[in-house]
Amino acid sequence: MMERKGRHPESEMMSYGYKAKWSEGSLKCPIFQTSTFVFESAEEGKAFFEVAYGIRDRRSDEKEGLIYSRINNPDLEILENRLCLWDEADDCAVFESGMSAISTVLLETLKPGDVILHSDPVYGGTDHFIHHVLKSFGIEQLSFNPGDTRQDILQLLDESGMRDKVKLIYLETPANPTNHLIDISMCVEIAKMLSTDDKPVYTAVDNTYMGPLFQHPLKLGADFVLYSATKYIGGHSDVIAGACLGNFELIKRVKTMRTFLGNMCGPWTGWLLMRSLETLKVRMTQQCENAQKVAAVLDKASCINKVFYLGLLEPGTPQHAIYEKQCLAPGAMVSFEIKGGEPAAFKFLNSLKLIQLAVSLGGTESLAEHPATMTHIGVDPATKERLGISGGLVRISVGVEHHEDLINDIKQALEQAQCEILDMEKEVVA
Repeated sequence: MMERKGRHPESEMMSYGYKAKWSEGSLKCPIFQTSTFVFESAEEGKAFFEVAYGIRDRRSDEKEGLIYSRINNPDLEILENRLCLWDEADDCAVFESGMSAISTVLLETLKPGDVILHSDPVYGGTDHFIHHVLKSFGIEQLSFNPGDTRQDILQLLDESGMRDKVKLIYLETPANPTNHLIDISMCVEIAKMLSTDDKPVYTAVDNTYMGPLFQHPLKLGADFVLYSATKYIGGHSDVIAGACLGNFELIKRVKTMRTFLGNMCGPWTGWLLMRSLETLKVRMTQQCENAQKVAAVLDKASCINKVFYLGLLEPGTPQHAIYEKQCLAPGAMVSFEIKGGEPAAFKFLNSLKLIQLAVSLGGTESLAEHPATMTHIGVDPATKERLGISGGLVRISVGVEHHEDLINDIKQALEQAQCEILDMEKEVVA
């Protein structure tokens, strides 16, 4: 990795890790659309492979060589270097999807007989992988709820008889789609309590909802931070990718597993993500500002049972205390439960005109979806009921459109759903 110059990450996103003279003076990093790279000598090729396959460590004065785009590629390496700046990570590995990043970390850190202790809820794809794929490999799972204290979790482990088998604590915070927060530092403490000299217990955090800007799990002691880079990092709904960050030792293991699973992203994806990183801060800042105004209006609607948004957390509550400790902003994800259940939610979604009915999140455009029957359809019904993923729950990813237009669209859709909006603000929030 290149030497950091002490500038703010949003400034470094323009050129960090890239020298124009390496590429005929091109201002922007070119797309290195190649499968393989030429060695200057057989000795150089041997040295590159020794390092890539972990036969020996790279010397401090030795550059990591380019071999084959399944192992490394300039677009991926520069992207990984830049992503490290936001989370102040040692190293980063990028993948062809968020799920490939998650699955690779789980497969690298867990083996048959191990237990993964995880928060609920988690993204539907993650939930399926944990409950079905890992189970088929002989890896068991144990889940805890938002609001559980350290003592609650330790008691759960003791009662389950799985305490000594836990190898990974996996968190998604804020949780998708309820925005529930999990205390990262508390879970790191539990991981340390469960660790032994010959069996370290790691902590991994899916930080997709907050993006690299609004929460930094590694600073709170987590071992891995994971992203669906499709979301805020990509930010334009035109690329699928994932990322994992951590210290050199752990990411080396993840990259080695990635090499043999073959699930790294390609140079075009790397190039698109580098483009997107240049505007990450301005996009996420605007989305967060819009979401706060949208949530404030929804919170005054009598036809809505509850709004799940970090900016509306009540001071003095445990959730607000966690927010104050680990979040830098409330983000741009808003969920709310409409009175009338699934029929009312569907009518609302079908009546939207500006906000698009689609899954995913973090793009420049605002998106709305129905978690219970879409992104989380595969989650156990009892779990959905317990965690509030009801038929009336709607999730909105707030984009960069003008907030007045977003609010007006939501108002007219609620009216079409025959929701009573007498208590909703009559004037658009300024």
